[in-house]
Amino acid sequence: MKILIMNPILYTSETDNIPRVTSIKDTMIYALCMGFVKNGDEPVLVAAEPYKPVVKEEYPFQILWFPCLYTTILKPRCFPLLKGLDRYLKKHKYEFDYIISSEIFSMLTLAGALYAREKMIIWHELGAHNKMLKKLPSRFWYNIVARIYMRNIPIVPRSDQAAEFIGQFCKKVLPVRIEHGVDLDKIVYSREKERYYVVLSQLIARKHVDGIISSFAAFEKEKSEEGWQLKIIGDGVLREKLEQQVKDLGLEEKVCFSGRLNHEELMPVLAKAHALLVNTSKDNNMVSIVESIATGTPVVTTTVPFNASYIRSEKLGIVKDRWNEKELEAICESNEEYVSNCIKYRQKLSNQYLAGLFNQIGGKLGK
Repeated sequence: MKILIMNPILYTSETDNIPRVTSIKDTMIYALCMGFVKNGDEPVLVAAEPYKPVVKEEYPFQILWFPCLYTTILKPRCFPLLKGLDRYLKKHKYEFDYIISSEIFSMLTLAGALYAREKMIIWHELGAHNKMLKKLPSRFWYNIVARIYMRNIPIVPRSDQAAEFIGQFCKKVLPVRIEHGVDLDKIVYSREKERYYVVLSQLIARKHVDGIISSFAAFEKEKSEEGWQLKIIGDGVLREKLEQQVKDLGLEEKVCFSGRLNHEELMPVLAKAHALLVNTSKDNNMVSIVESIATGTPVVTTTVPFNASYIRSEKLGIVKDRWNEKELEAICESNEEYVSNCIKYRQKLSNQYLAGLFNQIGGKLGK
């Protein structure tokens, strides 16, 4: 099949100044496109030009880079409008078996609904109103634009939370859930775990890494003779403050700040950890959680990430708000069971498996 995938925002930017990267091959949408390629399909990705890498790359599928319009108001990091997309859809829509557009609250999805609705599947992630301008644009969009222009277009939620939210405004919400997957060829799992926990996170306020350090300190105090460590992978504005917290707790030998690691460096560390620790207060689906489960490493998390629903139902870790050292003790005691569950579940996270689910839905359009 030939599939057009409209996903303009390739990675998260915390500010309007989108950081330019040297490669997009570690992004979630790239992994999905590779899933289609491995299944013998022909994906074409529509992306916003501000996310184009500064180094020229070769890809096994086509990427169409469109410039953004009216960027002062329609900010490329959250609500881009792509120049020429409407003309492209009108001219080329019949070349594709179906079209996937990311998010209801999107100018690209509106363009697809106007010019190619018979080909459309909407892949929806948000589980609440976008907070831009006190939620007013989002409320208008879902209550007016979505109800008028996107009715009867199939919607594939990425989580139960997304399905519950969008079901208030659109009726054709499919029962299947498809989140971002991973390339299992690049992720080797391990049943053998070493005595450390891992944090994979930006070091910013909403990630609450300080709380993780405090919980680990209490856990380590009870097990000081067992040699437990906490490995913090990532960087951010709070790094110096967190390093000072570690010094104040006397844990310099127990807590390691590794900075950013590339994917090849990260995966072996993640695979050997007893658990990935997540303490976020604001996130949707987290790729770090997906990759952790794929390596056979369970997760201790708050209820905030949308991944939490299946972590709980499939027993892939512990889900609890304000978790502490007691949860670290519990994940340690039952680690073999959690690891086994993760390894059994990992196949469902394959980008090839998820691309196949999309094909099952897209193949029925127009029939």
